[in-house]
Amino acid sequence: HPDLPSIRCVGYRQMWEYLDGDCTRDEAVFRGICATRQLAKRQITWLRSWNDLTWLDSDNIEQALETMSEAIASD
Repeated sequence: HPDLPSIRCVGYRQMWEYLDGDCTRDEAVFRGICATRQLAKRQITWLRSWNDLTWLDSDNIEQALETMSEAIASD
């Protein structure tokens, strides 16, 4: 059912196109990857609009934990 909300999820539409024979498996996978990348870009843009957002570096877990602890303590 193309009108169901779940079809709007990343990857579903692309896989349904494959299952319906509208594209090859490789095309569906590629389209799913592109859709995921587009969603990630939109999410980053949305997050950047938050004025009081604190970014954490996942490569420096100790610093990220310290930053989170400070934020929780100051709340």
